[in-house]
Amino acid sequence: MVNYVLVAGARLGSWAWDEVVPQLRAAGHGVHPLTLSGLAEKRGVPAGQQTHVQDIVDEVERRDLRDVVLVGHSYSGIPVGQAAGRVGDRLAGVVFVDSSVPADGASFLSGWPDGGAMVRASIAENGGFWPVAPAAHFEGHGLADEQIARIVDGATPHPGATLTEPAVLERPLGDLPVTYVKCTLGDPEPSDDVAELLTSEHWRLVDMDTGHWPMFSQPRELARILLDAAGK
Repeated sequence: MVNYVLVAGARLGSWAWDEVVPQLRAAGHGVHPLTLSGLAEKRGVPAGQQTHVQDIVDEVERRDLRDVVLVGHSYSGIPVGQAAGRVGDRLAGVVFVDSSVPADGASFLSGWPDGGAMVRASIAENGGFWPVAPAAHFEGHGLADEQIARIVDGATPHPGATLTEPAVLERPLGDLPVTYVKCTLGDPEPSDDVAELLTSEHWRLVDMDTGHWPMFSQPRELARILLDAAGK
């Protein structure tokens, strides 16, 4: 038995994993989908990036979880990658699902064109939050109209400070046991920073023929990958 801690990307909460959770539990594992501060049912809780890192560490320690597989999707790869270095021997592995990965001293937006100037402007114009994306943002990712509607309806504005504050790594990412899931629909190749990390003997790459939100578009396939990543 392993314990999965599932963390969805920007604007999403634990509900994003609803179709993945039952399959992991049916295989006999502990499954702990986590909503980060400031999102979904935790909307209104102040949050910077280190708040999100601490959310993940606290979930592991509060539940006294062992054999932990941390799963980070999209933005949440940034706090998950940092938390993985802070949970010590509780960690069994990390799965990055089409996610960003942290670099020490860099923010989520550091690698974006112009340092994420457009996103920063949007945050400034929206009271310190990254607004919910329109339905058109999700087109071309293998999602049905009702799945897109579910994402848009469930999303909440994302705390801007979590996107602009720098990461603090306590353990090199290349030393962690990692499965990187690349969703190839529309963007088939890993980013340069991920490609470099994939040269580590501890990292492996798995492709999914779907778009950026596989927990909605291919939940069964994603669950199988998560089970395989844990050797289960």
